[in-house]
Amino acid sequence: MVATERAEQTLKYLSLLSQQFPNQQSVFTEIINLQAILNLPKGTEHFMSDLHGEYEAFMHILNNCSGVIREHIDEIFGDTLSNCEKGDLCTLIYYPSEKLRLVRAARRDSPTWYKENLNHLITVARSLSSRYTRSKVRKAIPHDYAYIIDELLHTHPDENNYRIRYHERIIDSILETDSTDDFIRSLSALIKRLAVDHLHLVGDVFDRGGGAAKIMDRLMDYHSLDIQWGNHDILWMGAAAGEEACIISVLRNNLRYDNYEILENDYGISLRALVAFANKTYHANDSITPLIKAINVLLFKLEGQIIMRHPEFDMQDRLLLDKIDTDAGTIDINGITWKMRTTDFPTVDSEHPYDLTEEEQAIVDKLVAEFTGADHLRRHIEFLYSRGSVYLVRNGNLLFHGCVPMNDDGTFSSFSCMGTYRSGRDYLDFCDNVARRAWRTRERDALDWMWYLWIGFKSPMSGRLVKTFERSYIEDRTSWEEPMDPYFTLTREIPACDAIMREFRLLPGTGHIINGHTPVKTVAGEKPIRADGRLLVIDGGFCRAYHPKTGIAGYTLISSSRGMRLKAHEAFKSVDEALTSNADIQSVTTRFDVAKRRLMVSDTDTGEEIRRHINDLRLLLDAYRNGVLPEVCQV
Repeated sequence: MVATERAEQTLKYLSLLSQQFPNQQSVFTEIINLQAILNLPKGTEHFMSDLHGEYEAFMHILNNCSGVIREHIDEIFGDTLSNCEKGDLCTLIYYPSEKLRLVRAARRDSPTWYKENLNHLITVARSLSSRYTRSKVRKAIPHDYAYIIDELLHTHPDENNYRIRYHERIIDSILETDSTDDFIRSLSALIKRLAVDHLHLVGDVFDRGGGAAKIMDRLMDYHSLDIQWGNHDILWMGAAAGEEACIISVLRNNLRYDNYEILENDYGISLRALVAFANKTYHANDSITPLIKAINVLLFKLEGQIIMRHPEFDMQDRLLLDKIDTDAGTIDINGITWKMRTTDFPTVDSEHPYDLTEEEQAIVDKLVAEFTGADHLRRHIEFLYSRGSVYLVRNGNLLFHGCVPMNDDGTFSSFSCMGTYRSGRDYLDFCDNVARRAWRTRERDALDWMWYLWIGFKSPMSGRLVKTFERSYIEDRTSWEEPMDPYFTLTREIPACDAIMREFRLLPGTGHIINGHTPVKTVAGEKPIRADGRLLVIDGGFCRAYHPKTGIAGYTLISSSRGMRLKAHEAFKSVDEALTSNADIQSVTTRFDVAKRRLMVSDTDTGEEIRRHINDLRLLLDAYRNGVLPEVCQV
């Protein structure tokens, strides 16, 4: 009976497949095409993390493809172009519109300059396109010049040089019709599109820098990417879903880094009522501004309500508003008395310290309406949900932002998840599910979990005991120490990394765990490659505030057909300097996991999908040959 049902299901599937491939000839053609694709070099994957709103630096690395374009230009042109000429060509690819304006201003825009650069761009595009099928290249070509670029990319010498003369005539026609600038922009876009086949963002697009909304706008137009949610992404996702403590945390983070523009200009979220309330309610005579005082109190009240609703979060020690002695100006935390920076808490009722006043509740309700009604923010968050997840298993690698919570003995921590204890992969799957439920249903429990995923000690996005209260109110920095999950220590050694790989059904010693979240302090001797290459921590500190701590300005991990390498970037200066001085981001490359042979599409997850599709096509072919399904002859 089971075998009969399976056969019926297979026939139903093959019937659907036959609508796309209606006869044997069409099946033959597709199998031949897919077999050929398996033997192409694997596409280049780039991995980045912790962008934290640094738009200009991110865009430059996106434009220069982490230095890959310069590498290709060096390889293609060798000594036939000077370093200055190569730099000019690179900048033309990175910023074509801006570079063309400079060329015109300097009156260098002669027909000879245009012709030389068009030919150089075509040479670079042709070299990069050789790694893909012609069909994929055609899809990547900007629409306006698709036919012409396709012809130029596939012009090769023949016996009488007819094709070469044809190529030259196309170039001359482009110059004659004054479409050269548009054509250069199209070629530059194609080169950048072909240089990177797929982008992995291992979390934290938001907060600190002011350009997160611009980054999200750019990502929404990017040709192929996935995102592993970081704790700062989850925070904004929770805020957009209407979780009150997430909303107040977003305000606090952005005001700390003076990023009013993302709230008011990018997302249209007004802070006027909050500012007016703060100035009316709090004193301005100590080291904390009235606005930050108001936000802090709102935050700790709302967090306290969540903690009391969820004893399973085990965060009762974060209930601190009721521990304040305003007369003495101190607070008792776990038996230690600390001096506080302020005693200005006019809305905290000692009998009910976690209740909002009527005016505070009205402000919170207004902010919830602002965040949930912000259309631009909603589009960004929907994109994060559609392209994102808590973790990703891809091409033998395991990607997640923070950690897989562990115990000191190397076992996986078990956590109560709405009544069921979960650990390891099962726990991360639950976190992914509850995050989606919060956005879809806005259930109270799911929204509370969004806050926990942002800040909880056993959250896979956080993995540390966050001391927001102490950092806000206590000068003594010894109170600020934030213990980390054992994961961050254990995974410096091979056994813990191998256990995690097995937990996610991966073969230890073959792929890599790829994390962000914890900035690698290279100035202190820390290394991003750990546990004999099992773990790669690629948070190098894109955020300017972290540059002194890390000693660099971000990492890009590159996986190509020749293996893996890690690029440590120096700080980006400015677009103007890149244009006028060809000042690129300088990077130091560390090569590791060098492929013993060139990796092909057949070695990737895409290759496995293609092989499954080929097997399905062979079944369809058998069905046609055996008369199980009728063929449709094409006229």
